[in-house]
Amino acid sequence: MNLPNTLSLSRIVMAPIFVILFQFENPYSRIAAFIIFGLASLSDTADGHLARKYSMVTGLGKFLDPLADKILVTTAFITLVALDCAPAWMVALIVAREFYVTGLRSLLGSKGTVLAASRIAKTKTGVQMVSITFILLMITLDSFFALYQFPEPGFLQFDHYLVYNILIGLSTFITVYSGIDYTVRYYPILKDIFK
Repeated sequence: MNLPNTLSLSRIVMAPIFVILFQFENPYSRIAAFIIFGLASLSDTADGHLARKYSMVTGLGKFLDPLADKILVTTAFITLVALDCAPAWMVALIVAREFYVTGLRSLLGSKGTVLAASRIAKTKTGVQMVSITFILLMITLDSFFALYQFPEPGFLQFDHYLVYNILIGLSTFITVYSGIDYTVRYYPILKDIFK
């Protein structure tokens, strides 16, 4: 197994560790979870870069990379729902879209068509990761201030849940839109498949 594939596999392993650690209200556990999520996110960029730069693109890598991304993102969103920091129905739409596109990719692949990541899909991933990272950071800081009974700094005194809902709402919109974009783009092929 080459280095890019090892990095992809590491994201799959780190996802449940992140979830377990972040469930505890102890700020140090959440700091550790936040760091793990950050490293996992960075590995996503690193594995693709290494695979392309050193010609280490493999069939296994094409399978592991998107799978690892989906596992990391969906577990993070589900964790936010469990902590009452994200609307369940929005996260359900995000997860449904991820499963849908995975199925679409497999279906098109069986017909010899590669579902390449579109620009909107790449933007979707960026919006999701920024939203998740910001919310995780705020939850971690809240835990830290609560444990030591520190007053919250002025620049953090805003309606956190309103901002969370805006970020998750934006992520949901662009995620669903990217799924529709794929469907429209590959509709001629899908129409032939389902004749």
